[in-house]
Amino acid sequence: MFQSHRHTLLVLTLLAFAGLPIGLAQEPELDLAIRGGRVLDGTGNPWFRADVGIRDGRIVEIRRSGELGPAREEIDVDGAIVAPGFIDLHSHADDFNGANGGLRSPDVARRRAENIVTQGVTTIVVNPDGSGPPISIADQRKQLEDPGVGVNVALMAAHNTIRLLAMGADHRRAATPEEITKMQNAVRAALGEGAFGLTSGLEYVPGRWSATEELVALMDAASDLGAVHISHIRSETSAPMWWVPSQDLPKPPQLLDAYREIIEIAERTGTVGVMTHMKVRGTTHWGQSKEVIELVEAARSRGVEVYGDQYPYASSGSDGALVLIPAWARTRPDGATSDADPAVLLELTLEDPELTETVRADISHALAFRGGAERIVVFDYPDESFIGQSLAELAAVRSIDAESMAIALQLEGYRDRPGGARLRSFSLAEEDMQKLMARPWVATASDGGVALPEDGPTVHARYWGTFPRKIGRYVREQGAVSLEHAVRAGTSLPARILGLEDRGTVRVGAIADLVVFDPETIGDNSTFMKPHQASSGVLHVLIGGRAAVRDGRATGELIGSVLARPGSSEGD
Repeated sequence: MFQSHRHTLLVLTLLAFAGLPIGLAQEPELDLAIRGGRVLDGTGNPWFRADVGIRDGRIVEIRRSGELGPAREEIDVDGAIVAPGFIDLHSHADDFNGANGGLRSPDVARRRAENIVTQGVTTIVVNPDGSGPPISIADQRKQLEDPGVGVNVALMAAHNTIRLLAMGADHRRAATPEEITKMQNAVRAALGEGAFGLTSGLEYVPGRWSATEELVALMDAASDLGAVHISHIRSETSAPMWWVPSQDLPKPPQLLDAYREIIEIAERTGTVGVMTHMKVRGTTHWGQSKEVIELVEAARSRGVEVYGDQYPYASSGSDGALVLIPAWARTRPDGATSDADPAVLLELTLEDPELTETVRADISHALAFRGGAERIVVFDYPDESFIGQSLAELAAVRSIDAESMAIALQLEGYRDRPGGARLRSFSLAEEDMQKLMARPWVATASDGGVALPEDGPTVHARYWGTFPRKIGRYVREQGAVSLEHAVRAGTSLPARILGLEDRGTVRVGAIADLVVFDPETIGDNSTFMKPHQASSGVLHVLIGGRAAVRDGRATGELIGSVLARPGSSEGD
């Protein structure tokens, strides 16, 4: 625990009692001393026993236990791990949509980001997937800094937002040279104001209509500024999320082609490329992580600086909003009123035998895409006995196929809700996840954001548990990676990707962004039924030497900083 000024007061009292001049007592040179810890410096090296001294927000001494001088405050961590604070490369914490806002919310509880800092996270990267507010980086910075935030924030320029501003509503096409020039100017302006690079969301609107040449042009324009490109790729399986067999073009983007595109952009521009929340989704492509790894490592072997990031969950964000009934079957007018329930519209569609078969074919595609009927679970339904059961289990009880069961959920469940139930799929295979996380170029990232209990049960568990889960489940329980590897994946690796030279390691001169955790108890408590539960085993978190978490509890202080790219007007 913290021991505030006790050592100094004891010395002064003894001197006074002995009749010695109090002026001879020296003020401690350290603001804070962390004593008795096992230091994992974040580089992948094994731990070593040492005390860590902090002054003016930086680490100034690392000495053998017992050799560090006095400090104004002290923490005796009794053998716990002292590591760099975790750096989250992919956070939606600054997404702002009014009712459920992020770090720029007027609600101070959201600005505190306690679900983030209690994981040991000290820095997050925002504006992911090409999505950011339609304001300048400078204005976003001001809104974050006043009145402040509870975690460090690094800003990125957002391709989809920039594309919309350059092209307006007419964005379902390739950009013209003039529009690309506008986007290049916007990217350079954002980097000049402190952005670390560009994010893209090539599976989303309007990025899905952009050509590779457009991204090459944007990154080439920013290559001299040290920009990094972090991209949600066009497809994470045999087709993008938006692709429906009966409705879309016959040759959708493929998984390996999507990875090749990010490598090509990095190779042609000489910039850093990151394939964000790397995954191999759906039963038809499970096992293809081997090919993905070979593709990336071949690029790295020829000098292309590409990386990936990953969250340690088998269920994605879109898996939690699963609707198996295709949208076209829930929206056909067929004489119905425009506000008719999805179940009513589906019933009209099913009156046509040919359309019924098409509906079933589209459901079959969705089942494979989401991991199969055995991995699709009911989380909300009028009949509570369905909750927690898989689609396959429900179908077996009725002796029907999974497609028929999906239709039954819509017709018999919440008829006014698309799909009739709240479903979550688990579309990722553990084997692929573990193969990817074991690579030295894959960082840990949450794809989460700010969450409060009032946000309800649909929040993904990763919002509260990502970084502790990586250690608790995949280091301690499964032995998939070492503790040193897991810590490096969340600290020095993302710092290297971003070019943060004074964060991500425990060393003299570094910013004192630190986490202290118990390796025997650290783990996530957040579940998909009850997501709003803080993790275990995270004892202390320091941001710039100040406590964000003390003795396992968030302090609630707005002590984070908005970071800026070195060399920018804000970073000079």
